[in-house]
Amino acid sequence: MQGLEYFTMTTYQFGFIPVELTQAVELTPQIPASPYLTMFTSMFMHGGWMHLIGNMLFLWIYGNNIEDYFGPVKFLLFYLVSGLAAIALFTVFGPSSEIPLVGASGAIAGLMGAYLVLHPKAKITVLIIYFLIQFVHLPAKVVIGIWFAIQLFMSFTGNTSGGGVAYLAHVGGFVFGWLILKMLVKITGRGGGSSRGNGQRVYRMNW
Repeated sequence: MQGLEYFTMTTYQFGFIPVELTQAVELTPQIPASPYLTMFTSMFMHGGWMHLIGNMLFLWIYGNNIEDYFGPVKFLLFYLVSGLAAIALFTVFGPSSEIPLVGASGAIAGLMGAYLVLHPKAKITVLIIYFLIQFVHLPAKVVIGIWFAIQLFMSFTGNTSGGGVAYLAHVGGFVFGWLILKMLVKITGRGGGSSRGNGQRVYRMNW
């Protein structure tokens, strides 16, 4: 019980709470933390092991290729600003929310938006469970496109400021990442780098 109480207290202290920023209030004065600080700390917190594992899986799939493009320092900056963009859109549509926003998914959504620009034809292995359990290889533009469509649908039909999955944060991060990479590729003329004839991304694996 004490462990649960500590987890809840830490979540409220270091998770981002929109109303604390928009109305300049402190919901937990006994454990104060500036909302400008929690914008960043919230990106490194998660609601449970499955939340963490899911985000790390997506980071592993998409992150290394975006780091290849930017380099480590610029990649970190892009990651953090994508997370801020996710928080910004979530706050615009839920300014009075008192529910802590935690997780890396908004920042990772930015990486997915960037990946869609750089490697739309790269093949991604997807587990399909429908009568038979099988793995299929689909282009990134299909996998990410379906994922983004789901986020949009849930944003318009779900509760954007209550507890649960912050779909609007995903949308905000994704759109930011996609737009920034579109502009960078147009300005610099530097796209996604090496690929095989079928559009398959050549991955760099570090073990």
